[in-house]
Amino acid sequence: MSTSVAATPVVVAIDGPSGTGKSSTSKAVAARMGMRYLDTGAQYRAITWWMLHAGVDIDDPRAVAAAAGKPSIVSGTDPLAPTITVDGTDVAAPIRGERVTGAVSAVSAVPEVRTLITELQRSIAAQADGGIVVEGRDIGTTVLPDADVKIFLTASPEVRAARRSAEVSGRAGTPAAGGTDVAATQAALLRRDAADSGRKTSPLAKAGDATEVDTSELTLEQVIECVVTLIEERGRR
Repeated sequence: MSTSVAATPVVVAIDGPSGTGKSSTSKAVAARMGMRYLDTGAQYRAITWWMLHAGVDIDDPRAVAAAAGKPSIVSGTDPLAPTITVDGTDVAAPIRGERVTGAVSAVSAVPEVRTLITELQRSIAAQADGGIVVEGRDIGTTVLPDADVKIFLTASPEVRAARRSAEVSGRAGTPAAGGTDVAATQAALLRRDAADSGRKTSPLAKAGDATEVDTSELTLEQVIECVVTLIEERGRR
């Protein structure tokens, strides 16, 4: 495990759309460098799960805003075993379901939701001993604009769709998705991109001082090595 940044805890922001390898990269980098890890997308999925479970009309921003402060969301930051609970209930599995996936953009676009979750994310980052890798869509631009290292992962829509389809199939224990399913996944990803990039509050965007890494032609290990190198370079300054 690298110890080059141990003396000076580093805050790393990794942003980008779905299917670029954010989660796999972030967890691996944090584990390798002895840092904490936070999946901010899981927090938005968790509050979306709660809204659906509580019967809140997610198409009514006022209703979502009024209910936003009710659930207690707790994120475990061990990169080898990250956890997410809502009011004490483990929701790691249900938040990845299709119903939550289809609703999370609408819920996360509500300003009151983003304000509450952003405050939670900043608090977790501030308390992380030994540094932290935070992944999401607005970390380098909104949540942690003063992060020591900012990285924006990208990949072609085709590659992202293939990765996401394989990921979903793997969780479901079914064979890899066929061409039709991959095409449907790609269309869904592009719709999510449009929703996340177009929202008024904290849209998906690359920070001006972020390093962009196109992962389309890279293996996961190559992406991890690239990010580790960027962090180690920052630690030597």
